[in-house]
Amino acid sequence: MKFNVVVTGASRGIGFAVAKRFATGGHHLVIVARNAMDLDSAKEGLLQAGAASVTPLVADLSSTEAISDCVTHIKARFSEVHVLVNNAGLFLGGTMMEEPSGQFQHLLNTNVISAYEMTRGLWSSMQGVARAHVFNMCSIASVTAYAAGGSYSVAKFALMGFSKSLRLEGMPHGIRVSAVLPGATLTDSWAGVDLPASRFMDPADVAETIHTAFEINEQTVMEEVLLRPLLGDI
Repeated sequence: MKFNVVVTGASRGIGFAVAKRFATGGHHLVIVARNAMDLDSAKEGLLQAGAASVTPLVADLSSTEAISDCVTHIKARFSEVHVLVNNAGLFLGGTMMEEPSGQFQHLLNTNVISAYEMTRGLWSSMQGVARAHVFNMCSIASVTAYAAGGSYSVAKFALMGFSKSLRLEGMPHGIRVSAVLPGATLTDSWAGVDLPASRFMDPADVAETIHTAFEINEQTVMEEVLLRPLLGDI
């Protein structure tokens, strides 16, 4: 069976790895990201990986208007959505009491409100759909606050809370909900850090875990998946 899969923040890093893993199964994809050139490159890579189709949508998901437009396009493309991966996110460091004005709200908009609005917009397209599954990309910061990333931690804690509540709301509709909590993963977020690649997790491992959570019997759900580098957090 071919599934309809929506992945946000899908042009690079974990999001692209997740989209690529579903592409290898020959599924239909909608990928969302801010940069058109990155999306075009991602589309080419996903088609080469085996995707049945790839629809790129350029959008800044910190904007509710942009999310609304995305939802409209997705519903026009798919009558049903089987998988929604809310991966769009942003890390900005700094202490809460000293960070620039507006940073807290921007992090909430990007990391929490985007997932809430995207899920809310597509919820009716997932109700009663076989194997319907929402994945929210949380973080180790959802359970352990970062001293130098206070607002980011608050946002990720909130996303975890959203996932727990959404899990309850999805039960009557047959929608599975999983919170994925990866530790340090080798993506552009760590560019310039003087550490060997072996100290990080591979985005493909996170993607494989998500795909496994989707593939298990639909009577079962991995509610929370916590992944850390072998040598621990960085």
